[in-house]
Amino acid sequence: MRLRVLCALLVAGPPAVPAPASASPGFWSLTDLAAQRVQIADKVAAAKFGTPSPIDDPVREQRILDSVAAKAPGLGLGAADAVRFFRDQIEANKLVQRGLYARWTEDPGSRPPERPDLATEVRPVIDRLNAGLLTELAQTRDARARRSCDVRLDVTVRLVDARRELDRLHSVALGESVRSACSRP
Repeated sequence: MRLRVLCALLVAGPPAVPAPASASPGFWSLTDLAAQRVQIADKVAAAKFGTPSPIDDPVREQRILDSVAAKAPGLGLGAADAVRFFRDQIEANKLVQRGLYARWTEDPGSRPPERPDLATEVRPVIDRLNAGLLTELAQTRDARARRSCDVRLDVTVRLVDARRELDRLHSVALGESVRSACSRP
């Protein structure tokens, strides 16, 4: 019976309007923010491609993880779990960057025409998304601890993926970005 309901949800397509996080213990907001973070990787890649700036930025990554670890307890989250989730966000972002680098190298005509400024255009967006993701982790704490978390999260990932019309690269990255969202007892 559950399988039929899940299949019906997937066949019906994404909902017309996403449910607000406050309306239910669902994963829509968390997953949609993760999708936005995966999509911002395009701008990160465009800013770095063809420059000496590497995809891996261990100093910036550690700053993000340290910030998350410091804020997590104040939101009722375990620092280690929050850091693990954000490490997945960072790795998913780098997955997209590497995929785009390969695409642009093979087909230089597909490169974006403009190079956004990381400091003023891109990083403020990432910081806002990170803050939202951390808040959503706290708001979904109980739902993420349920046995149904993996199935519910998988359905939500598919719905967000369809709603945002992600290509294969971004779809895979979205799945990777939320893989540690469910709490393990």
